[in-house]
Amino acid sequence: MPTYTGISSEAFRHPLDRQAEQALRNLPGFDLIARKFVEFVYERPQLVYLMGNAIQVGPRQYSTIYQIFRECVRDLDIYPEPALFVSQDPQANSYALGRENPFIVINTGILDLLDEAEIRAVLAHELGHIKCGHTILIQMAMWAMSAASALGELTFGIGNFVSQALIYAFFEWRRKAELTADRAALLVVDDLNTVMSSMMKVSGGSHKYAHECSLQEFIQQSESYHALDQDGLNQIYKFLMYNGAQGIMLTHPFAVERIRYLRDWSVSEEYQQIRRGHYPRSPAEGAVNVASETSATEAENLRRQIEELQQEINRMKNSQ
Repeated sequence: MPTYTGISSEAFRHPLDRQAEQALRNLPGFDLIARKFVEFVYERPQLVYLMGNAIQVGPRQYSTIYQIFRECVRDLDIYPEPALFVSQDPQANSYALGRENPFIVINTGILDLLDEAEIRAVLAHELGHIKCGHTILIQMAMWAMSAASALGELTFGIGNFVSQALIYAFFEWRRKAELTADRAALLVVDDLNTVMSSMMKVSGGSHKYAHECSLQEFIQQSESYHALDQDGLNQIYKFLMYNGAQGIMLTHPFAVERIRYLRDWSVSEEYQQIRRGHYPRSPAEGAVNVASETSATEAENLRRQIEELQQEINRMKNSQ
């Protein structure tokens, strides 16, 4: 497997990722949400939960997976090594979170469905998020959406700023960030078919009928899906599906779209140059930074609002 010593995340970052992040940062309310998030949302509770309810991967715990993981960390030149946990969940899913102490969670559904090469692709994809500093914005998006939907205007002073446009921008960026992470997977695995087969299996793979699944047919499905755009109405349907028309906003592009983007990049000069060792080098932590400057008075006011909100919730519970 190739190793990209000193590689900067900018070497493989998708331009749509850059554009979507800039659009998000330019929207009113982003800076305020960033400050509130840094103050009140910490990684430690999530790590405590995982330590209590998942298996931490190491030399004597899922040793095969750990070896694959360490090779991916080395190949993308990530330091320090993030934590890796396996969660008991049949859904074929994985995710990366955390900034000061980043970590990756991979479900047992992934381990049971994919072969080792495909698991490598999944781990490299999640490490791509960490390499690019995506995880802080992913957590912010989750928090802003939760605060807006659960508490309405009582969102610790941000209710008026969590606009529909800002939520849309968060989710648009999240989808585009996946294209960057897919590139990281291809760089590490160095085999396009393996990365695409992992996407196909996560989309609808089956143990029992795995021998009846064809990657070439899935690629053809991707081409057919792209051809739907010839009808402008289909483009509208796609936009609505991504943005909540079916009751939920999607955090990932459809797999058939992702493999098309990745196939295009795999034959690009940019990709070939990186494979030859010609790429931007930087020891920087990542591309996404969030300012944390907030006055002591503002912080105290926010703490008081939270205490008052909790008192009101307790009062309502006691009156029932």
